[in-house]
Amino acid sequence: MENTHAKPHAIIVKTSTPTEGKDDRDIFTGAPASGLDIRYKTVSDGFPLSFNRLRNLQQFDQGNLHVFPAHMDELVGNLVKEDPSVSCLIADTFYTSTSWIAEKYKLVDVSFWTEPALVFTLNYHRDLLVKNGHFASNDNREDTIDYIPGVKAIEPKDLTTYLQSTDTTALSHRIICKSFDDVKNADFILCNTVQQLECDTILAIQEKQPFYAIGPVFPSEFTKSIVPTSLRADFVASEKSDIEEIAHGLVLSGVNFIWVLRHDAVSYEKPYTLPLRIEHEIKDQRLIVPLCNQVEVILNPAIGGFLTHCGWNSIFKSVWCGVPLLCFPLLGGQPTNRKLVVDDWKVGINLCDRKPLTRLEVAQKINRLMSRKLAKI
Repeated sequence: MENTHAKPHAIIVKTSTPTEGKDDRDIFTGAPASGLDIRYKTVSDGFPLSFNRLRNLQQFDQGNLHVFPAHMDELVGNLVKEDPSVSCLIADTFYTSTSWIAEKYKLVDVSFWTEPALVFTLNYHRDLLVKNGHFASNDNREDTIDYIPGVKAIEPKDLTTYLQSTDTTALSHRIICKSFDDVKNADFILCNTVQQLECDTILAIQEKQPFYAIGPVFPSEFTKSIVPTSLRADFVASEKSDIEEIAHGLVLSGVNFIWVLRHDAVSYEKPYTLPLRIEHEIKDQRLIVPLCNQVEVILNPAIGGFLTHCGWNSIFKSVWCGVPLLCFPLLGGQPTNRKLVVDDWKVGINLCDRKPLTRLEVAQKINRLMSRKLAKI
C-alpha cells in the first residue's frame, strides 16, 4: 500500500569542480530534524582537478555540451534505483541534456530559468528576431522590436549581448540555441522572477507551455543613505579605466560607500588593486572589500543605493530590500536587466548615458540617485 505519510523527498545534485571542492559540504545535514528527506550528491564535470576552467572556457563548454551529459545520465540512472526513487528532474535551462535523460527514466522534466522572464522569452522567440532581421543577419536591424509576445517594445541595444551579435557560429551561441530548443520539451519551466514584476511576459509564455514564477512580494519604501558599489567580473573583465573613473566619480560625489572590488575585476590572470593615489583620495569615504554578504549589506539601514552591473540576482536582492539601483551593464543578460530596472519598473537610473564613462557623470548620477530624483522612487 502507498505510504501517504512519507516525508518530503528531494535529492540535490551539485556539479563538482576544483574550486567548489574546497568547500564541498552537505549543506542539508539539518534537514532530517525538520522532517525533510533531502540528500546531497555530486557529479563530476568530466575534467581533472588540474584543469583551469577559466582559462579554457571553450574547451570547458565543449565538455559540458558533449561529455557532461554521460556523467549526468549515469548518476540519474543510479538515483532512480534508490528507495525512495526520484520522480522529477529539475535542472538549469542551459543544461542541454536534461530532457532526454528525464524521458529515458520517465521523470517529470522541470527547466529552471535563473534570469528574468524577459530574457527567457527573447531567447525563446529568437525565430521571430531572425525572421524580422533583428538577429543572425550580417546587418541586424536597429529599429524598435515590437512583435515579441508579452513584450510591448524593446530596443536592439537592450537585447542580450548574444542576441546583438551578427556572428552566430560561436560555441556559446550553439549552446544557447540548443538549450532553447530543448526547453520546449520540458513539462514545465520554473523562473526565478516575480509574477507582479513581469506579469504580461509570463502570461504570454504560459500560452506556449507551463511557466511559473517564484519569489516574494517586494516592499515599496526607499529610505536609505550610503551607496554600496559592486564591480564584478563575470565572463569578461571590467575595463581598468572604467573602474578608475568610477573611483574618481565617487570622490567627486562626496558620498560614503562600500565597494566590493574583486581582485579579478580586470583580469583573471593578474590581481587588480586601485592605484595608491586613488586609494589616498577616497580613504575618508570608503570601505573596500573583495567579497561580502550582499543581502546583509543591502539590508543595512544606512544603505541608500547600489551601483551594479545588473546581474539578475543582485537586482532581485536590491528590489526585495527596497534599494534603488545605479546601472552599469556589461554583457550577457545585463543590458536587458537594465531595461527592466530603468525603463519598466523605474527603480533605478543609468550610470552613464553614453560612452566613454566619465567621473563627472558618475558623480552626477550618484548624487541624483541619493537625492531620490527618480520617477517613482
